[in-house]
Amino acid sequence: MPVAVSALNGLPLLSHLPQVTIAHLALHAQVHNYAKREVVLHKGASGQCLNFLLDGRLQGLDFTADAREVGLYFVQPGDFFGEVALVDNQPQPEYVTALMRSQVISISKELIRPVLFAVPQLAEALCLRLSQRLRGVSEHRRILGLTTPVQRVCALLAQMDMQGRIAQVPTHQELAIMLSLTRETVSRVFQLLQGRAIVERCGNDLLVLATSQLTAMAEGVEVAGS
Repeated sequence: MPVAVSALNGLPLLSHLPQVTIAHLALHAQVHNYAKREVVLHKGASGQCLNFLLDGRLQGLDFTADAREVGLYFVQPGDFFGEVALVDNQPQPEYVTALMRSQVISISKELIRPVLFAVPQLAEALCLRLSQRLRGVSEHRRILGLTTPVQRVCALLAQMDMQGRIAQVPTHQELAIMLSLTRETVSRVFQLLQGRAIVERCGNDLLVLATSQLTAMAEGVEVAGS
């Protein structure tokens, strides 16, 4: 399926490129549609493309030695992914799967790699993403090392909190995969938080009504209402 120039114009990473370059990339880019739970990138595959999520939602994940899923990160519309294998020419380090019906734009390595390193703003954005990914891995390990399920859930929600609102909050199952917990355990923690008026559902978003209490619970400190 051909890619419209307007679709590439809407991608933050490519916003600094001249229109002639955007048009050239659009001419050779590909659009792929994925069903819910379909694998978008396979672990161990060669990194042949830089990918952009146009619509939908994706999750990076891996498996433990006993075949349990471990969620690593989420990909939102406008985000790019597959950059690690593109940069170091090594195999794809984790799986990326679709959490819902999703549409992905792929641009071949041969086409996008020279552009990435020739435009300072793109190279800086790429370095920033790699830095964020590294910091995210470190924080994820810290959260997994917390003692109780309540601490883990609260710490992850506190990390995702953007000024009192978590947009498109992950499902309990998606959070469970991220935290190495069961869905039922995550649901019980949410019941606790909602019962104490610390968080509240608002459509697909989650409102954080008491940030300080959420942070305290993430640190293992009991708050009023215990």
